[in-house]
Amino acid sequence: MKIVCLDAATLGGADLSAFKSFGEFVSYDLTPKDEVVSRIANAQVVMINKVIIDKEVIDKTNLKLILQLGTGVNNIDVAYANSKGIVVKNAAAYSTKSVLSHTFALLFAFLNQIPYYDKWSKEGKWCECAMFTDFSRILHTLTGKRHGIIGLGAIGKEVAKASSLFGASVCYYSTSGANFNDEYTQVSLEELLKTCDVISIHAPLNEKTKNLLTKKELMLLKEGAILINVGRGGIINETDLALIMDEKNIKVGLDVLEIEPMVKNHPLLSIKNKENLIITPHVAWASAESIQNLVQIVFNNLKEFVENGK
Repeated sequence: MKIVCLDAATLGGADLSAFKSFGEFVSYDLTPKDEVVSRIANAQVVMINKVIIDKEVIDKTNLKLILQLGTGVNNIDVAYANSKGIVVKNAAAYSTKSVLSHTFALLFAFLNQIPYYDKWSKEGKWCECAMFTDFSRILHTLTGKRHGIIGLGAIGKEVAKASSLFGASVCYYSTSGANFNDEYTQVSLEELLKTCDVISIHAPLNEKTKNLLTKKELMLLKEGAILINVGRGGIINETDLALIMDEKNIKVGLDVLEIEPMVKNHPLLSIKNKENLIITPHVAWASAESIQNLVQIVFNNLKEFVENGK
């Protein structure tokens, strides 16, 4: 069996040597589109994260198994692969704790004025302070805040649980319309946006969530509201978001964008109050612990295929 990993660099240097136990294993850091077919022409198994495996690729190869190095399979023509007898296996629930942590890292960065006070202290302003503390910015806790969660899946539920422990009142909006939970109050999207102090997005990108938040919806946000997106880029219209951030005092933490890597001259790079925006480059999932979990799940997926053919 020949196994080829086409974009190992997206795993941050993770050790993939265990896959050699199944046969010939070849790994590439990244693979340009025009080299995908040639690199997997003689392979039975391909491991991919963001590389596209579509009908054209499938028809020019002899794959038996596609191992997705993540949960989403938008980059794979799963239906066509299955019609050709190719098994597609993804990895789920490997990064829940990591995304949970990053959600609150972004949230508390705003509530606790971390970027401001870090810069303030390093500029020597604490040295000039007349007393031991400073009140040029006021900190806030989650206690008593209303936290609206968009997408109450596995990660959304963990965020809801943690936010409740911090004293927040949690409500949620189901993007699928089919998710019901007795522990938290389900509300309309409009009510969530109008009433919540904190809003965090934990939903997938699909036909129901694409451009879910445009100028119309973003204008509903309370002054001073905090909006966090660790779900998928494209759920928030980023051009509209940049305009609203110049009109309203809202704070926004983004780990995902519609186009990644971030494009040059992105409208969010030109907003007036840059203190109100924190952007991280799609790293919420990528803790060392999550990547270790991911590699183990993918290994087990391959093992199951070898042993059971599925």
